[in-house]
Amino acid sequence: MAEQQLRTPSPFLSDLRAQGYAGEVGLRVCDLAGQELFALNPERVFPAASTIKVPLLILALEWVQTGRLRLEDRVTLAASDRVPGAGVLHELGPGLALSWLDVLTLMIIVSDNTATNLVIEVLGVEAVNAWLDTHGFSQTRLIGKLQLPPAERNAAQRRGERNRTSALEQTDLLGRLVRGELLDAAHTALALDILERQQLRDLIGRGLPRAENGELLYRLASKSGELDGVHHDVGVLYTPRPLLIALLTEGGADRRELPGNRDVNLLSEALWPLLATLGQVFTNGDI
Repeated sequence: MAEQQLRTPSPFLSDLRAQGYAGEVGLRVCDLAGQELFALNPERVFPAASTIKVPLLILALEWVQTGRLRLEDRVTLAASDRVPGAGVLHELGPGLALSWLDVLTLMIIVSDNTATNLVIEVLGVEAVNAWLDTHGFSQTRLIGKLQLPPAERNAAQRRGERNRTSALEQTDLLGRLVRGELLDAAHTALALDILERQQLRDLIGRGLPRAENGELLYRLASKSGELDGVHHDVGVLYTPRPLLIALLTEGGADRRELPGNRDVNLLSEALWPLLATLGQVFTNGDI
């Protein structure tokens, strides 16, 4: 793809529109050095949904690295901690003692909202946003805990503010993580290991090619996010040319949850030809 074409819609958007997808899209793809390979509305701000959990993971591991938090220490789940939505902890009884490693893992691999709120509680909303500011992420903001009942929401949430982010900042954040600019080698490896074990892989992960034995050909460290009409996926894809990817969307017409959401299927089908080209994946009978 020629340099001057990087910020044009390309067949990605036209394919989506031709298939009836009417939502708004922000997409940015970079190489691991951070060079932009493709961008469509990269600075548009979207509701963050569960992609907000990526900076939470990184900051929590920074605290571990500096001794402010210990992965082996335990936090006891209280009945009042449990919130609905994604995850499993809201289905479990109070009194469960979880290590912080358990909490961080659940926050990412099954997008557990209760685990996320435990992380937000220990880090603090102001500290998270101060960290984002320090690292130059002005479009990404944590407004408050997830899935709270109305009486427990903070003033900003009651005004209708939501956690937010952009494709530009998600790819920059992942790039700085991969390059070891945010954490030391051990904690960088741990963050990527947790992201590689995400189980919700219906967008980027849905198109991953497989060998004849069913094994995935390329590793993917990612975090998806979903709200009503909102479908996101951000990650590091280890194709022959590894890629940093952030696909953020809102305004989708299919309100059904995954799996089987038509908008998610359309997004994945339109995304993968682009990723195959940029990741230098060629098919000649074999990939």
